[in-house]
Amino acid sequence: MRILIIGAGALGGYFGARLLDNGASVTFLLRERRARQIRERGLMVISPFGNTTIARPAVVSRDALAREPVLYDAILVGCKAYDLDDTMDAFAPAVGKDTAIVPLLNGIAHLERLKTRFNEANVLGGFCLISAALDDEGSVRHLNDTHQLYFGELDGRVSTRVRQLEACFEGARCEAIASGRIVSQMWEKWVQIATAAGMTSLMRASIGTVITAGGVAFANALFDECADVARKAGYPLSDAAEARIRSVVTDPASCVTASMMKDIERGAQIEADHLIGEMIRIRDAEVLIGQAEATQHFALLDLVSLHLASYGLRQSAEAGLQ
Repeated sequence: MRILIIGAGALGGYFGARLLDNGASVTFLLRERRARQIRERGLMVISPFGNTTIARPAVVSRDALAREPVLYDAILVGCKAYDLDDTMDAFAPAVGKDTAIVPLLNGIAHLERLKTRFNEANVLGGFCLISAALDDEGSVRHLNDTHQLYFGELDGRVSTRVRQLEACFEGARCEAIASGRIVSQMWEKWVQIATAAGMTSLMRASIGTVITAGGVAFANALFDECADVARKAGYPLSDAAEARIRSVVTDPASCVTASMMKDIERGAQIEADHLIGEMIRIRDAEVLIGQAEATQHFALLDLVSLHLASYGLRQSAEAGLQ
């Protein structure tokens, strides 16, 4: 199975290196700066589960792929939602009628964007559970003891291509899980991410700090709103998932801050519309047209969205002054 991985950052670099160590056929689609860095130093992973260096991984540039298209069996896509349109243009020459596109973005809205840009049959669901980052030298540093990658057909079938991708990971130093309920699991992660991002972005503090400051009711109320959206969309959380996520977002010992908060603190672009705005749109689609509550409704999700939108406007204004 020929696999193309978009980028070699924290996600792509980690799982790509694990696949290469396992003997899989992997190529990275890279920008020139990252390609040069890897040519000079190799692809390095530092992890509690074992370090590795891939001296010369196969790489291809966007221009080279456009000039000489090569079709791949599977494409792993781990970009930010605001970069998805450009990313799809970059890897489009690699997509054939049987190519499995596995997006590793948080949220749900990107699935429709991918199905619109390509054939619906090309698109699988997927997500990762891992904390990793690139250090100043370009090495991938795995920061926790979780390194799971879930993927599966949107209709729940355990297809031949899903089994083939699973086989590529068999024996690798990570957990790759072929799922028959991938969309439900994506919703579960989205609810958790939206709750954690809302909490830590609003309060500019870790989950543990917010809870210690008296934020248990706030965390539970925000979680309830997000879980209610999932229920109305047809993906109610199981009792086990609800208990697990509540435990995570009300843990007074947690040092976790959402990546969105980290992006805000460094003045970077954020996925506000994809993660929070889309959840609000799904929520409000359930409100009957003309109902009084449609214009009066304002909840914690709206507060999070207002905060993030204000940040985005301020960021744009500051960029315009430079």
